[in-house]
Amino acid sequence: MNNIIDILYERGFIENTTHDKELSRYLEDENATCYIGFDPTASSLHVGSLVPLMALAYMQKHGYRPIALIGGGTGLVGDPSGKTETRQLLNSEIIEENICGIKEQISRFIDFSGGKAILLNNADWLSQLGYIPFLRDIGQHFSVNRMIKAEIYKMRLESEEGLNFIEFNYMLLQAYDFLKLFNSYGCRLQLGGSDQWGNIVAGIDLIRRMRHETAFGIILPLITTSSGEKMGKTAKGAVWLDSARTTPYEFYQYWINTDDQDVERFMALYTFLPMDEIRAIGNFDEVDLNCAKAVLAFEVTQLVHGREEAIKAYNASANVFGVRAVSEKILPSSNIPTSISALDDASVPHSYININQLKEGIPAFKLFHAVGLADTSSSSRRLIAQGGAYLNSERLESFDYLITDSDVDNMEILLRAGKKRFHKLKVKNND
Repeated sequence: MNNIIDILYERGFIENTTHDKELSRYLEDENATCYIGFDPTASSLHVGSLVPLMALAYMQKHGYRPIALIGGGTGLVGDPSGKTETRQLLNSEIIEENICGIKEQISRFIDFSGGKAILLNNADWLSQLGYIPFLRDIGQHFSVNRMIKAEIYKMRLESEEGLNFIEFNYMLLQAYDFLKLFNSYGCRLQLGGSDQWGNIVAGIDLIRRMRHETAFGIILPLITTSSGEKMGKTAKGAVWLDSARTTPYEFYQYWINTDDQDVERFMALYTFLPMDEIRAIGNFDEVDLNCAKAVLAFEVTQLVHGREEAIKAYNASANVFGVRAVSEKILPSSNIPTSISALDDASVPHSYININQLKEGIPAFKLFHAVGLADTSSSSRRLIAQGGAYLNSERLESFDYLITDSDVDNMEILLRAGKKRFHKLKVKNND
């Protein structure tokens, strides 16, 4: 299968397209150019950004030229799409800081060397626009009657806060981006999430009106888990691609805890493993399915953080949870280690404690709070009282149990809150 549209459909990347027949003909040209915009509202992208990143990576993998457009200009306005409240406006200094972080993350997925891809910032042209010329040249092509019916505005117009004028301009600016990329780079294809449908169609329409040419859109799905939760959302908040916000170990654990029903679908979206291997997951027994989850976690962590960090996270997880080695017969195209040796638990959350501090004993609830497994002393007491706290794999029965040097095992104490949150206390001898 060589048709990129068929490939993207098979792997779950396409929710909708425009001009199906013309789009297929356009993509017969291996020099075709496509783009996706990335909003610099934070210094890091999060798991929700992986679908557009992987879609661009697949386009490049099959010979097309991708443009990654960072919204340094539109970021000053704020995208109202999918929001019931006005975004907090960011100043240019914060946006520049955010752009630096995002550029580095995009570069892990897209090869920008030798003109194979283009990285742009729309502030380079939007900040130069004259207001009156923009209204005359671009604004005349937009019908307010049609705009207010668009889904991106409808939600805001029906909300208590309403829609302010600066946000109302967002559709025009994104449409102008598409026109600019068409003029400068011959780009005729924009990819974006389903919340961007109205903006993408507006750009296509602007190119038709001003250049009398056809442009195209591919709508990517907004991914939810089998339980209906938005991808990348946890009790602790978003799962970030920045290791300073979400450590590689925590990132790995997010993926290894994938629901059984989501493993095959996520493997298709978030890895480059071949589909014939991925389809076999549907016949896996429970043991092999758990191995497949390890492969998924390893492959995505390797893409985002590099192979070295992925191996550390894999070994650390094996150290804590006791993971079986993955058989070479399971998803054989993966380069996950097929044997577990020299386990490295450096990625597991840990801290150090002097053995003298343990000799007098520390109440369990205080220690769980101190290492961050509970937000307050009260919540730590509740955790233990409800049977959710463990010391070296044994459930704690009393919140005031004294943890002492007698609980040290191989110069370590392992604390656990619930099924998935761990902390290691590494015990140091007297200096």
